[in-house]
Amino acid sequence: MPLNVVLVEPLIPPNTGNVGRICVGTGSRLHLVRPLGFDITDKAVRRAGLDYWPHLDLRVHEGWGEFLERERGEGTRIFFYSARGPAPHTRAAHEDGDYLVFGKETTGLSDAHLASAEEGRVFRIPMFGPTRSLNLSNAVAIVVYGALCQVRPQDF
Repeated sequence: MPLNVVLVEPLIPPNTGNVGRICVGTGSRLHLVRPLGFDITDKAVRRAGLDYWPHLDLRVHEGWGEFLERERGEGTRIFFYSARGPAPHTRAAHEDGDYLVFGKETTGLSDAHLASAEEGRVFRIPMFGPTRSLNLSNAVAIVVYGALCQVRPQDF
């Protein structure tokens, strides 16, 4: 089972294109939760994803409720990544098929999204300088590769 990267209401086309490229390169599935800040056929998305975009395993959801209805089921493990997370991302124990949820570039995940998380499933990427947040595609890369180190340690 692939890892699942979930972008909730992304706004910036090149970020989403870069995340798509990360997903193709890692064999992960990308979920986009509307509303999106761009048209998915936007040239900027395709340019950032380069020629990898046709290989992307992509699912688009009309909203958070639809995402949960379609994807949450018995044994589904959903992890949330937020600058407000109480624990560093390195403490997450990942398995194949996990969902890794990231918020929009300007505000991150809402309080409602974070409140829907199971206990112990909200994490942050530590930052040590005067930065409020990391670029979305960089954050996704950090978390996905960290999760893959756990899921497929033989490859690392």
